[in-house]
Amino acid sequence: MNRQTTAAAGRKSTSDSLNTAMMRRILASSFIGSAIEFYDFILYATAASLVFGELFFAGMPPAVGLFASFTTLAVGYVARPLGGAIFGHFGDRLGRKGVLIVSMVLMGAATTAIGALPTSAQIGVVAPTLLVALRLVQGLAVGGEWGGAMLVALEHAPAQRRGFAASFANMGGPAGAVLATLVVSAFSTLPDAQFLSWGWRVPFLLSAVLIVIGLVIRLKVSETPLFLEMEAEADRRKIPLLEVVTQYPRNLVLGIVAGMSSYTVQGLMTVWAVAHAIQLGVDRTGVLNVKAIGAALTVVGIWFAARLSDRFGRKPVMLAGMLAGAVLAYPIVLLLQTGTLWGFAIGLFLANGIVQGVIFGPFGAFVAELFPTRMRYTGASLAYQTASTLGAGFTPVIASRLVLAAGGGLWLIALVWALSFLVSAACVRATREGRDVDLAGETK
Repeated sequence: MNRQTTAAAGRKSTSDSLNTAMMRRILASSFIGSAIEFYDFILYATAASLVFGELFFAGMPPAVGLFASFTTLAVGYVARPLGGAIFGHFGDRLGRKGVLIVSMVLMGAATTAIGALPTSAQIGVVAPTLLVALRLVQGLAVGGEWGGAMLVALEHAPAQRRGFAASFANMGGPAGAVLATLVVSAFSTLPDAQFLSWGWRVPFLLSAVLIVIGLVIRLKVSETPLFLEMEAEADRRKIPLLEVVTQYPRNLVLGIVAGMSSYTVQGLMTVWAVAHAIQLGVDRTGVLNVKAIGAALTVVGIWFAARLSDRFGRKPVMLAGMLAGAVLAYPIVLLLQTGTLWGFAIGLFLANGIVQGVIFGPFGAFVAELFPTRMRYTGASLAYQTASTLGAGFTPVIASRLVLAAGGGLWLIALVWALSFLVSAACVRATREGRDVDLAGETK
């Protein structure tokens, strides 16, 4: 049996239900693989909020050290679109599965190395330099992860369940954030001296164990039927990145701006707001526990929103989340200004559980349906990862600047945030509904 026949058989076997042994294995791989990689990536964001300013930028005023720490965080986000383009190129030409294996190994190696990295007090300026380099590798690796994990699920799934299947990669991200936050929270109960000395390192070193688990699961997943059907044409295809940029520039830009909306939530609420609350004197462990609950609520929101998108379409569901974000931006910021754990908790739950969850649930299918199979890995990854860079990577730095511009107040953050939701909503309205698109054909 040749690979095209195998592909056709694979499509037929998944034509009716997600509740088959093969689909359950595929969805589990998509979820768990993404959870492990995003555990690594979000772990850095949590540590940047708590300890990296003091350990790797010693001698600076606390606010300046935190700003420098957030800048290294942004490096990883800057690398994500590049990782999406590189891994997307090989994923579109050689297949989704092999690329996912490589991205997971790279991420695990970089994260484990961060856990063993000497501080600036030990090796001087070399420490932050190595930290930035390893963050760069993390960004490249996670840049290739999401697109592949999402497409493996989406391209195996029946047409009427694509939104829900693609969301398993999206649910893996906040699930990884829950795990990362809870692990750091557990070690943050140590006395400050021990936490700063070795406690923060353990969550990074645990990545080595998680990566082995992820590889065992991922190696059991087959290549997607849609890719196998077009594999014979791989040598005749152009460079996927050039095809995306020259043939689908409008879809790429609309996908990027639409995706930025949910990522402003992540950058503002799970990075900047964490540091802001702790600086106001809110208990560190309490903040981390609330952050973990917020990520869990995001998973729930994604679950329901993705299922609704299979029934009503991607656009109506995402627009509802964006409009909710525009309306809730100022109330959420007011809650953050209270300087209390309950204020931080309610604000985070509204932002993550309702706004981000509703937008993010359909987003995997939404962006994948903007591009045809031959360039889908590259196009979807580039849109998603660029959105993450612009929406989350620079949000903590921008928020810090806006606070300074507003004389210490947070009202300017609320205004800019609300406007960003409205711009993203306009971009979603400008796209074609993708729920009924034939993925085997062209998409415009």
